Formats: sequence, C-alpha cells, structure tokens
Amino acid sequence: QVQLVESGGGLVQAGGSLRLSCAASRSMVSITAMGWYRQAPGKQRELVAGITSGGSTNYADFGKGRFTISRDNAKNTVYLQMNSLKPEDTAVYYCNAVVTTDFRYNYWGQGTQVTVSS
Repeated sequence: QVQLVESGGGLVQAGGSLRLSCAASRSMVSITAMGWYRQAPGKQRELVAGITSGGSTNYADFGKGRFTISRDNAKNTVYLQMNSLKPEDTAVYYCNAVVTTDFRYNYWGQGTQVTVSS
C-alpha cells in the first residue's frame, strides 16, 4: 500500500508558477515509478510527467520546456515545478505511484486543484 498526499495547488495568473508536491507513505526506492496526471472538467485524465526509480523522466508535449518533475528520496516526495502557466493548464492534478512486484499496482492521491486565470 502507498498513500499519496498532494499539496501546492492554487490560483495563479497566466505566466505564473506553482510547485506541486506529492508525499508518499513509503520509501520511493520500492516504488517503480511516480507521475503527475491531470483532469480538466469534461476531459479524460492525462499524463503530465513521470519519473522512474532510476530517475528517468518523461513529459507530455504540452509540458515540455515548462514543467519539471523531480524527486527527493530522502523525503519520499515528488515535485512538479510548473512555469509559464496557461489557462488551459487549469485542472485537478493527481499524483500516481506504480509498484511492481508480482503484479502492477497503481495508487492515486486525492488530487489538488490548479486554476490559472487569464
């Protein structure tokens, strides 16, 4: 089991920045990968960025050059730094953790709202 707690969302003007945090309840050494997803009203949940236990990262095209995912293993925390925010980035952002043992387990946080005003 992994509990994930997100924080850092809020209201920001277009062009501004936010940093989201996701604290995991267990050591991230045992977590295969972690990521950030988002879901806007009326849309499907989509990947924003991911990071593996080895530190490899991947980003959705809309986030390249603007978003940076990072991890602090000592704090069991993953971050999403979002710069140059746009109104279309408005969504609920969810933290995800994947644990692979004999099966692949997916865990989700409760989500944090990000609202970008124009």
